[in-house]
Amino acid sequence: MTLGSHISPLSRSYIEQADVVFVLVADGTTELWVQGMNADVRSLQPYYCEGQSRKITYKQMVAALLAEVRLGKKVCGAFYGHPGVFAWVPHQAIKEAIAEGYRAHMEPGISAEDCLYADLGLDPGTYGCQHYEASNLMFYQRTIDTAAYLILWQIGVAGDKSLAKFSTGSAYREVLVELLSQWYPLDHQVILYEAVTLPIQQPRIERMALSDLPQAQMDLKTTLVIPPASVAKHNQAILDKLKAVVAQDA
Repeated sequence: MTLGSHISPLSRSYIEQADVVFVLVADGTTELWVQGMNADVRSLQPYYCEGQSRKITYKQMVAALLAEVRLGKKVCGAFYGHPGVFAWVPHQAIKEAIAEGYRAHMEPGISAEDCLYADLGLDPGTYGCQHYEASNLMFYQRTIDTAAYLILWQIGVAGDKSLAKFSTGSAYREVLVELLSQWYPLDHQVILYEAVTLPIQQPRIERMALSDLPQAQMDLKTTLVIPPASVAKHNQAILDKLKAVVAQDA
């Protein structure tokens, strides 16, 4: 996620030893850094096109990776954050490669979620934590536990069914706020978060009322964090059963 600091020695060795490296990272500086590790580094960024469904873009990326695999080359895909989190291309490329008889696997990385916990001082084990892609929450009926944290990813494109937009406007987020108001008061304080990609940057940690969300500036890397708005209720029936178990063990 962050240039230079969020790569394991093993992941670096795969990049250095590959015949060809396909890279999809957050900025051009990081891409140049990866190019210093291998003589054949190819950017996947040009496959993105405004107005083209990302489903098409992702299939083109997978095809590019698999074409080199079929030539008998050692291929490495270097993706920002964790390659398996909110990333269809790595999963699909591995799936197709294995189906064709090739060896393929994924190395874990540090995701924006990991950075979020560190930057916000948030422990998901304290109150619990729910994660949804923002549009997914809008498109399907969900049950939200307001006693836990709610984290919505890709808030900048919330409500886009075309998968062709790089951002959606305030009207889309007004619909999201209307949905969230079923569970949270409009004056509930929420956080817009963005992890850093360069060591010289500072994370974006911007607090505001839920009602102010439609007018906020955001893009694909912006994450919405909604702190708990209620206190979890004791499950007395289970507590009583556990008390009886303890009594039996005594």
